[in-house]
Amino acid sequence: QVQLVESGGGLVQAGGSLRLSCAASGRTFTTYGLAWFRQAPGKDREFVAGISRSGGRTLNTESVKGRFTISRDNAKNTVYLQMNSLIPEDTAVYYCAARSPVSSVSVYRDAPAYTYWGQGTQVTVSS
Repeated sequence: QVQLVESGGGLVQAGGSLRLSCAASGRTFTTYGLAWFRQAPGKDREFVAGISRSGGRTLNTESVKGRFTISRDNAKNTVYLQMNSLIPEDTAVYYCAARSPVSSVSVYRDAPAYTYWGQGTQVTVSS
């Protein structure tokens, strides 16, 4: 079992940047595939970015390509989401999620594929 704690959210102007962090407990971090999802008011939770267990493969949803980057530091048990060129449509609660077991290169886009979830961190982008 793993516990996930997100941080780094906040209020930022359009065009600005934020870096979200998600720290995981436990000693088996390298066995987990990881992802970031977000949920805006009145909308379904949506996949933002995912990263494989090895860190060698990443996927982004189309709307954040070229602006968001997911990465992981297995030595620190942490996954990051660097968000640049933020726009008001990025406003949402951002959640990190983990799944195990998973192959070394798999990345899943569907929320039900993930077993563990953090509590979420609010990101608000003002125009």
